[in-house]
Amino acid sequence: MSWHWTYQPVPAGTQGRSKAFPRQGDAESWLGETYPDLYEDGVRSVTLYEDERKVYGPMSLEPDEA
Repeated sequence: MSWHWTYQPVPAGTQGRSKAFPRQGDAESWLGETYPDLYEDGVRSVTLYEDERKVYGPMSLEPDEA
């Protein structure tokens, strides 16, 4: 099994998804480290998949306005 994120909207010049990860925790850790770069590239939400099964999302990357 593998885990990956899909991006919405899909930034130009990308495949619209992350690389594959062997475990859910690896995918979630990667997102925690890279979401600012994804947001800067125009991604506004992500969805997590295990193979082709949607696990959760879309999840917003918009900053909280506290």
